[in-house]
Amino acid sequence: MANPGASKPPRRKIPRELAVIDQNGCTGCEACITVCPVDCIELVPGLEFPELQKLVEIDLNRCIGCRKCPEICPWDTIHMFAHEEGIKAAPSYTLRSVCGQETAAVGK
Repeated sequence: MANPGASKPPRRKIPRELAVIDQNGCTGCEACITVCPVDCIELVPGLEFPELQKLVEIDLNRCIGCRKCPEICPWDTIHMFAHEEGIKAAPSYTLRSVCGQETAAVGK
């Protein structure tokens, strides 16, 4: 699957922090998508019912660490990490991805 953020402009510098969504608690409500100033949050299909259930994922290559998405998330599933820690932690929180590799479950 192609990276959906590929046509979007790159960020100017590496942020101090990154937002990472814990997809285990995400309901796909899309509240975070509405506040993202750089449009780096993507809707992804859920695991059990891909056509009905949706999740969101943050493109870590575009996140600027603005902290708007964790403030608005009604489910408290978005966590802020120091940049390098966020890069390492994201795969353990991601069930489905469109921003990285193929859409796949963690551990495969």
